[in-house]
Amino acid sequence: MGMGVLDVINANDYPDVECGCPRCGAVVHQRFHGPCAACAESLREKFAASAQDIDKAEYVPKMNVTPNAVALKDD
Repeated sequence: MGMGVLDVINANDYPDVECGCPRCGAVVHQRFHGPCAACAESLREKFAASAQDIDKAEYVPKMNVTPNAVALKDD
């Protein structure tokens, strides 16, 4: 696998800055611009997903598809 962003960037090299939460508008001190901790937790709870098994339907060709002459040729 290739290198990811976290392999190259050390988040501890960046100081906390004052920024506004794009979701609720609260002024917070954090390293990167984004939702505040309360909004981030709320979003994690709201959009939590669980893995599901999905049954695939068997492929059935359309009726208007006809085999070509070479495939029908008898030897």
